Amino acid sequence: MLAVRAPMMDRADMGGGGWGYWWPVGLIVMFALVVLVVGVVLLASAPGRPVRPDVPPRSPAEGVLGERFARGEIDEDEYRHRRDVFRS
Repeated sequence: MLAVRAPMMDRADMGGGGWGYWWPVGLIVMFALVVLVVGVVLLASAPGRPVRPDVPPRSPAEGVLGERFARGEIDEDEYRHRRDVFRS
């Protein structure tokens, strides 16, 4: 009976019933899940695009005016004058 128990104990000591040689895969998957959860938490708690308090928000009309200035349809003086009219 002693000869029968010795091989069973030896097999149990080598991890015959557990993960065996697959434990590195489980470790990598667990690490990836932790990184994913931390990333989602950081992205969810991160503030949005910072708002510069010194620059007022642009209206759609100012956007069109800027495009016209960029295309060269109006000069800088006219652009500044019209922009100041929009902002007042």
